[in-house]
Amino acid sequence: MKVSFSLLLAFIAIYILNNAYGQQLNGHRLVNTISKTESPGSFQSGKQLSTRQLVALVNDASALVSKKGEKAFTEFRSSGSRWRQGETYIFVLDPQGNMLVHADPEMENKNQLDLKDVNGKLIVRGLIKAATAVPNKPEGWYHYEWPVPGGLLPRWKSSFVQLVKAPSGKSYIVGSGMYNDRMEKEFVVDLVKNAQAEIEKHGRGAFKSFHDPAGPFLAKDAYIFVFTMDGVEIVNPAFPTVEGNNNFDMKDAQGKYLVREIIKTVQTSDSGWVNYMWPKPGESIPTQKSAYVRKATFNGETFGVGCGIYLADAPKAVEKTKKLTAPELMALVRDAAADLEKRGTKAFPDFRKKGSRWFRNDTYLFVWSLDGTRVFHAADSLMEGKKIDGTTDAHGRPYGKMFLEAANSRKGEGWVHYMFPEPGDIFPAWKSSFVKRVKFPDGRQYLVGSGIYNMQMDKAFIEDLVNHAASLVQDKGEASFNQLRDKKGPFYFMDTYIFVEDSKGKILVNPAQPSIEGKNMINEKDVKGKSFVREYTEASLKNGSAWVNYYWYKPGDNTPTQKHTYVRKVQHGNKTYIVGAGYYQPDEGKKTSQAQKTSSESLKEKE
Repeated sequence: MKVSFSLLLAFIAIYILNNAYGQQLNGHRLVNTISKTESPGSFQSGKQLSTRQLVALVNDASALVSKKGEKAFTEFRSSGSRWRQGETYIFVLDPQGNMLVHADPEMENKNQLDLKDVNGKLIVRGLIKAATAVPNKPEGWYHYEWPVPGGLLPRWKSSFVQLVKAPSGKSYIVGSGMYNDRMEKEFVVDLVKNAQAEIEKHGRGAFKSFHDPAGPFLAKDAYIFVFTMDGVEIVNPAFPTVEGNNNFDMKDAQGKYLVREIIKTVQTSDSGWVNYMWPKPGESIPTQKSAYVRKATFNGETFGVGCGIYLADAPKAVEKTKKLTAPELMALVRDAAADLEKRGTKAFPDFRKKGSRWFRNDTYLFVWSLDGTRVFHAADSLMEGKKIDGTTDAHGRPYGKMFLEAANSRKGEGWVHYMFPEPGDIFPAWKSSFVKRVKFPDGRQYLVGSGIYNMQMDKAFIEDLVNHAASLVQDKGEASFNQLRDKKGPFYFMDTYIFVEDSKGKILVNPAQPSIEGKNMINEKDVKGKSFVREYTEASLKNGSAWVNYYWYKPGDNTPTQKHTYVRKVQHGNKTYIVGAGYYQPDEGKKTSQAQKTSSESLKEKE
């Protein structure tokens, strides 16, 4: 594969920052490192470090600089020493951004202040700020995305740095890093402490930085939230529509007043961990989420600032009622459509009966006219009669318009995915609704639909999504690509998205990782060495469509998970495309009764 000179320089530049050319295998343990001569998916035996061991390594290196000054740099360059074993090494920066020690001597004394990751985060500036921005805190973590050396797909990388003064009086930033897709407890504590310092320095003026995607406070799947002491949520980058709401009485999935506990924790202890049950994105069963919170004060105003994560051993709740699968919901809506074609509005009373097959738990039917007026809503009749074709969700997705487009499509049916609060809740959750066009006995046309919150993806659903996208590509070719990339459209939701490549493995569309568009991935391998791109490309070209399984990293996790991907060959004019999408194998996890003790004890460790 031909690599441009600029891309090569970028890879060389980032090399100076990497300390472990590897991939995560599990929990708080780092992955086996990857040899330069091996594929990025292959494993080799090597030293494994936990986050705390990495911190200890940097602390010891800093102590050596404090004692020996610049003479320590020679020791850091010694291959086979504790500072450089395999591909784990210490790097040293000065406050001006010059790299003074790294794995490649040819790259020393080069200024890297303008080096950015794939999302525009300034890497070296972020590393320097992590060690210098907060008074009395000369150390910290910084998180950014970059491809694993030898690979094209970006992974989250976390680097720990420490500011140290040498006997000469000069200051240096000493650090090391690791690939880690999940936020660890240590990362969250550091992130919240930095946010607290920003508030205590700038007050409400700090809030803008918490929303900045290129800033230090949005990392991996974590974000900073801020509450007033009377329960008003004033910062929530993930769901900005709830900012300004008073959530004092908000409960978690098991009835716990989580905001009250957050406020109590910062008022009585200044800082601490709060556990609550919440579904992970794309999952229907609540999992224990742990939030670290601290008290921040500015000009007499007190705030609770925090960040929540799902720890490695986070327990799941026991599922009380089984939710419908995608095929079951599709069958429900199609049966309802058949009933409406026969009886029209006479079917509405039956659809309102709770406990019937039409209305169970939070699954119910709704009916819209094709001009965008809601004419029937089983769960709330007060919502009927309103024209809502222009309705958007919490992220601006025009789900009203998408309902009508699906009903008016050639198939007359389809899926729409959007964020919408569950009954009695204020925070939006992913809802997947299937809608179908139907003609009533009087000849007028409507759409009937039903939805599931946090629906688990399965093969039937993914095939439906890919078939929809394939039809679009077949009709429009490259003119369809921007629609497939639209993150507010029907082809991108949760951790599911459509990708398109040509028949040789060149990526043409990938909204989740746009930086790889234009690159050829035919030789890309999964974490177990499987050439999955070549396999699904060849299979779809030969058979028209195919399912391929491989191991990859689920967003927010550092343990490889089996991913199931469906691909279809599509012809538009004289061009051949491969259209596909995938889903991750559901993680059953640990039930609350089995893991509660482990997770609780892990939070009692010293911060």
